[in-house]
Amino acid sequence: MNPHQPSSDPESSAGHAIGVGAGIAGVRAPRGSARAALIAAAHTTVRRQGYAATTVDQICAAAGVTKGAFFHHFASKEALAVAAAEAWTERARPMFEMPPHTQLDDPLARLIGHIDFRFAMLDGPVEEFTCFVGTMVQEAFATSDAIRAACEASINAYCEALTPDIEATMARYGAPQAVTPLGLAQHIQAVLQGSFILAKTTNDPAIARESVTHLKRYVRMLFEPRGAQ
Repeated sequence: MNPHQPSSDPESSAGHAIGVGAGIAGVRAPRGSARAALIAAAHTTVRRQGYAATTVDQICAAAGVTKGAFFHHFASKEALAVAAAEAWTERARPMFEMPPHTQLDDPLARLIGHIDFRFAMLDGPVEEFTCFVGTMVQEAFATSDAIRAACEASINAYCEALTPDIEATMARYGAPQAVTPLGLAQHIQAVLQGSFILAKTTNDPAIARESVTHLKRYVRMLFEPRGAQ
């Protein structure tokens, strides 16, 4: 969930963002790390060219491992996809623990800080900031229930990790009656996933940054008129 420089945005205060997956291709995996290298290669390759177009041979080449090593760890490409979705969830956890905004006292500042952090990731080649599970589930939701369920679990984990700060923000500032913490977390995820799709249509992150800027304005409008400035 690749180092990128944050984009220039007058509404964003995020610092240097961390992504995933650069520098995998052509690197021979150290002994004993073949499984991790295959998962990392899947993250990179699927985000660049899609799940269906990605072959086991391409993943092995990107990971620097043999095909025999692949089948030692995974029974099929589908099995790797499920494991890679689970690993994607684990790679995303630090974004809820490590960035400076997570230490702020004000829950609304933490929530806005998270959106700023996601904005700062929207830089460089599109495949380096888009979502592995979001990319994969668009192709495989109707053909592999195992992949669909693994992607659902990963996206749900993101929403569940964001929910406590939303709950705390609502407790401090209030919110419209129909708004729920989980519902707002899912909306944030939906905007992010949609922004990735828009960026793919233009092969440029600018349109994604605009969408996330609108998301930030929306969250501020939900809460700031109730007391936060």
